[in-house]
Amino acid sequence: MGLKCGIVGLPNVGKSTLFNCLSNAKAQAANFPFCTIEPNVGTITVPDERLKALENLVKPQRTVPTTIEIVDIAGLVKGASKGEGLGNQFLGNIRECDAIIHVLRCFEDGNVVHVDGSVDPVRDKEVIDMELQLKDLETLSKRIDKVKKQAAVGEKEAKKQFDIFEKYRVHLEAGKSARSAPVDEKERELVHDLYLLTDKPVMYVCNVDEGSVTTGNEHTKAVEETVADENAQVLILGVGIEADIASLETYDERQMFLDDLGLESPGVNRLIKSAYDLLKLRTYFTAGEKEVRAWTIQDGMKAPQAAGVIHTDFEKGFIRAEVIGYNDYVELKSEAAAKEAGKLHIEGKEYVVKDGDIMHFRFNV
Repeated sequence: MGLKCGIVGLPNVGKSTLFNCLSNAKAQAANFPFCTIEPNVGTITVPDERLKALENLVKPQRTVPTTIEIVDIAGLVKGASKGEGLGNQFLGNIRECDAIIHVLRCFEDGNVVHVDGSVDPVRDKEVIDMELQLKDLETLSKRIDKVKKQAAVGEKEAKKQFDIFEKYRVHLEAGKSARSAPVDEKERELVHDLYLLTDKPVMYVCNVDEGSVTTGNEHTKAVEETVADENAQVLILGVGIEADIASLETYDERQMFLDDLGLESPGVNRLIKSAYDLLKLRTYFTAGEKEVRAWTIQDGMKAPQAAGVIHTDFEKGFIRAEVIGYNDYVELKSEAAAKEAGKLHIEGKEYVVKDGDIMHFRFNV
């Protein structure tokens, strides 16, 4: 579906190392600011235990997982909103992303330079927030000037837009991000075409040392307190440890390493799943002898649009969908058994696809 998450943060917080753990692409991680200039883009496989279970049951010729794109965006600094440090380019890269993974340094290490001289993730977050908010204010001001003239001559729609834009302006000037503005969904839709940077959903990744991966530390607690009213996800991750895990060659080696740390799975797996949820994505499956495949859809998508993800002709000529719930399929172990047990149901154009549905579409062209 072409949706992507952008990894942002100050220089030297672990963005490129995290990206390398997530992706087969290899960014150069250097211990100085501006080590990344052009954004690196990686296509990331989304871990899904359900796909493996279906593969074991169906034994297809091939299995195809679902993916998302992750973008490693160069480190922002103070003044980025005014073009400092290639700021306009960086902010443009963020604008092209659908959600933000904000990496915060929550570890002490005298060998890794901090751009501001000390470790303070709350301060670092505020630096990034301010630059994004200033850029949003610039964007908003231009639109306000335009609709203000239209509202002055009596255009009702322009007056409505002006009032909502003013709500956002006041909110941003108070140092708050657009995603927490006091507006309803209909009002939020009116600013959608502005692509405000601080209106994008965000996940904060607290990059910690080995001793803090399971319990966190004083830095992560400060972050959690600071973002409590943002309705944002917070993930504690040891990026250096994730790099060590990724370098191990076998599953058994990785599992032993995780067991020693008291972890059930690599943190990057949790991050990818969280990013998938952050984008409000869901998965349905097709299962046959040739292929078992996971398909990505938006939450709330109806059957014809879900069919269109496979091919536009499927949506245009949609007749019906044959649907088996994931739990029913796994319990009964085959499509034939599910059908015999009455667990295969026929759905029409208004059916809202559920996460995990196994689907087969009937269509004509």
